[in-house]
Amino acid sequence: MDETAANHVPARRGPAGAGNRHKLPPRAGRFAPGAGLCLAGCLVAVLVGCQPTVEQNALAGKPAAGGRVRVLATTGMIADVARIVGGEDVEVVALMGPGVDPHLYQPVARDQARLSAAQLVLYNGLHLEGKMGDLFESLAKSRRVVAVSRDISQDRLLKWADSAGMHDPHIWFDVKLWQEVVRTITGALAELDPTHVVAYEKRARDYLAELDRLDAYCHKRAGELEPAQRVLITSHDAFHYFGRAYGFEVVGIQGISTDSEAGLKAVTDAVDLIQARRVRAIFPESSVSRAAIERVALDSGAVLGPELYSDALGSPDSSAGNYVGMIKTNIDQIVDALRRQP
Repeated sequence: MDETAANHVPARRGPAGAGNRHKLPPRAGRFAPGAGLCLAGCLVAVLVGCQPTVEQNALAGKPAAGGRVRVLATTGMIADVARIVGGEDVEVVALMGPGVDPHLYQPVARDQARLSAAQLVLYNGLHLEGKMGDLFESLAKSRRVVAVSRDISQDRLLKWADSAGMHDPHIWFDVKLWQEVVRTITGALAELDPTHVVAYEKRARDYLAELDRLDAYCHKRAGELEPAQRVLITSHDAFHYFGRAYGFEVVGIQGISTDSEAGLKAVTDAVDLIQARRVRAIFPESSVSRAAIERVALDSGAVLGPELYSDALGSPDSSAGNYVGMIKTNIDQIVDALRRQP
């Protein structure tokens, strides 16, 4: 499947990020092979193959209270954009809450009503939600389903190092790239609800200006570090767009997807790099197991820095409860930890 097609209907199973490396013992509680596809298939059957209930008939495709458009977004970052651009004219639900890993997310029975009610489904694409491909394909038969990464040109996307023809899905870490997502969501809302197009476009312009200021802030903060200090070691390869945009060398203990454990060689290589470059701090992530990064910290002597927000926002009452706050929190914590005197 080419990348354009994959952006609309992602592959049914994302590739493992750690290739054929020797793996650590699996995490407790992981689904048995095939269990996720079975559950997703069952949910698809419920959504599109069964006689809908009265409640589903009342919800599916119908406006929300006050005529608002019902929007379902897979991640908190996408939901945040939809709420800001949509304002009072939309009702937005995020499928995945704080700390939820989208690489591993499997739809559950309670998602049925929210998916059925949505008039517009927004997902990242680029195989981020790799276990939900069948579900998006089925939903697209009855409602508007949009991959928010679809309008980003391929020459601005980063390749998966170990997967031919696929791209890194963590686009939100380059603020300029995320502005393209804002434009795509604005267009999707305007097409579905043309009566409020002026309001959508006004909110989008204001938000794009705020993101210009956020991008400038990130460049300013990164500039407080000497180039040799800009080595960012994290739990998995989520920060390469961040590194490209703001001048950091990025190393993830796991690959781009968290669908596999960190290999022993990856752990050893990270330890060697930390000691050779005298890296002061390394960083766990809010939605990824800490086992591998803690092992690296123990073996290398590096300080385990503050937890970064990678694939999910923080809790609504935290500094990282929205996209702008998430990016600011991350850049502040990274710069402060890396420039701290030993």
